[in-house]
Amino acid sequence: MRLNPFDTDNIDVRSSKGGRFPGGGAGQLGCGTLILAGVVSLLFGTDLGQTIAVFETVDQATNGSGQAGGQTVSTDEQAICTSSQYAREACSALDSLNATWEPVFDRAGIAFAPPSLDLFEGSVSTQGCGSATAAVGPFYCPNDQDIYIDTSFYDTMERELGAGGDFARLYVVAHEYGHHIQTLTGLAGQVRSAQQQNPRRANQLQVRMELQADCYAGVWAGKNRSQIEEGDFEEGMRAAAAIGDDAISERMGGRVSPENFTHGTSEQRMEALRLGMRSGDDTVCDRYFAPESF
Repeated sequence: MRLNPFDTDNIDVRSSKGGRFPGGGAGQLGCGTLILAGVVSLLFGTDLGQTIAVFETVDQATNGSGQAGGQTVSTDEQAICTSSQYAREACSALDSLNATWEPVFDRAGIAFAPPSLDLFEGSVSTQGCGSATAAVGPFYCPNDQDIYIDTSFYDTMERELGAGGDFARLYVVAHEYGHHIQTLTGLAGQVRSAQQQNPRRANQLQVRMELQADCYAGVWAGKNRSQIEEGDFEEGMRAAAAIGDDAISERMGGRVSPENFTHGTSEQRMEALRLGMRSGDDTVCDRYFAPESF
């Protein structure tokens, strides 16, 4: 995808260098009611430190203040965004996502605020969602409205999931941005409330959240189809297929348990991304949350 070069005046980016957590502990993201065990280890009973996670949205910190605690945090956007190819791509994607979605919010009469992007290495302590290691994969924290990405996940996607390519990587950022959209529109809060009121439907509602975020990622690409290159669509489909709950379960040798799904099947994720890309219309993503959904 031929993105325009990023403009640091339009984005808020920071970098957190990895290392051990304060006190030498393993540090974990606090999972609240918004996300119910999207991490593969929680789905299939495997060791968190040995797994790859699917794209996440996480709520409700459980480790106290969640301050950075000894990690070096840089806010020199230019230096961060030019530190690697992956960083440059992520910054360009964030710039494009902001430029694409702000007019949509303006037309809808909804206040828009861009998210921040934190590119971390190894581990990170968030302001609003506790601590995480690279095993969690990319995630969005609604409490501080930040997108967190350990760029080594991109190598994992290509090496272990067969989901390489620049568009596959951009899909990761755009999906997390989709969760930011859900936060700004108030949908995330509605889902959180519904999950608390009816825990039996929590996973079902979470799947809808993730599929809608995939759809929004596709809409971004569809609205910028003049920048799409040959092979991008196929890269996106391969990535969506690789991170379906069923595909991850089968890859890890576990039993496919639809009742435990939190992100949707490979086919559902491919369909959601495809729907957004082909339409370029954000309203098509409303299909995942009709009034009766709650």
